[in-house]
Amino acid sequence: GKLPFAAAQIGSSYRNEIAPRAGLLRVREFTQAEIEHFVNPDDKSHPRFAEVADLQPLLYSRELQMGEEKKPQPMRLGDAVAKGIIANETLAYFIGRTWLFFKKVGIDPARMRFRQHLLHEMAHYANDCWDGEVQTSYGWIECVGLADRSAFDLTAHSAMSKQELTAYEKFPEPKMVDLLKVNVNKKEVGTAFKKEAKAVQEALEQLQECDALELKAALEASGSGSLKVGESKVTVASSMVTITKEATKVSGRTFTPAVIEPSFGIGRIMYCMFEHAFYQREGGDEARTAFKFTPLVAPVKATVFPLMQKPELNEAARKVSSALTSAGLSNIVDTTGNTIGKRYARTDEIGVPYAITVDFQVADDSTVTIRERDSMSQIRVPLSEVPGLVRHLVDGVTTWAEAATKYPAVARKEEEDA
Repeated sequence: GKLPFAAAQIGSSYRNEIAPRAGLLRVREFTQAEIEHFVNPDDKSHPRFAEVADLQPLLYSRELQMGEEKKPQPMRLGDAVAKGIIANETLAYFIGRTWLFFKKVGIDPARMRFRQHLLHEMAHYANDCWDGEVQTSYGWIECVGLADRSAFDLTAHSAMSKQELTAYEKFPEPKMVDLLKVNVNKKEVGTAFKKEAKAVQEALEQLQECDALELKAALEASGSGSLKVGESKVTVASSMVTITKEATKVSGRTFTPAVIEPSFGIGRIMYCMFEHAFYQREGGDEARTAFKFTPLVAPVKATVFPLMQKPELNEAARKVSSALTSAGLSNIVDTTGNTIGKRYARTDEIGVPYAITVDFQVADDSTVTIRERDSMSQIRVPLSEVPGLVRHLVDGVTTWAEAATKYPAVARKEEEDA
């Protein structure tokens, strides 16, 4: 295959936590999703970076963290890469996509930021790391980690598994390069190390260039040098190995890919989504609670209410529900005798974005009303167009504001007398 190449997975992760705390935010077992995006370490550009380059999430860079104000600032991702604040396009691309994902599931953009790891927080092998953090009643919570882990992962796996985990890059034109050559004198090594000779020979042949040149310098200086073989070190003599660089014409190169790793804590993201979606609105004798789930994530997309307990209205409501179900839209039919206002309030409490009311006008012109949860505004829509409109609203193809300009508004009577 060709680079870049990516694999994604989701599953359970475990933390050796003696005393879980912070409610549901720090638990022993949690669901984690991550992407392993492998790239050429010399080319970390992203073919779709232009799609996110103009986004301006709140970035909390090292410079801002160490400054006097200590506040994140909105910044174009394109500018952040150009100025070297974010290490490369691929890492910035995933920051942008994570920001869009947060918005789509209902996280308040003003209360989410991307914080860059300070130098003492970074792993020794990492090139750059950012945390997607969300502000909650517990403070700023890390929900996503985005890291450029260099080639460390594959290098470590290759060392342990003894399997070559590399990619091949073909050059447009062959070129002359200086290649490292390690020639082992098997007879000398065998005589000196006997049973360990094979392991020593493999260690010499698998030397990275920097390690090989370091050994070469030691051999030239003192006639012997130290070599790591497994967990131990041995001393090799200059007669056992010859290390040179030779000009060679090559048409490509083999290299170990670097990996960009976005990692998502699903439970934490869901907790933040619930907290950001919850609100209270004043009404009647007591405050009414609601969840402003985005239509995309709301478990129930619509409720269907007959205005009154009348057979003809109940039958029409069931037909609307059936049409919504056929369109793949989860819905609830509420034929209880409560007032329509109480039924609206009940579905607001579970975050249903749209309420469809079947009133007596359905017999005259085959129309029903659709109410939007947060604005509580209503429009009148032909029965035949209801499933398609709700589908478009849920998928984000149409906004409620656009629908309100297309269909006639319905006057709201204090939530139908609550």
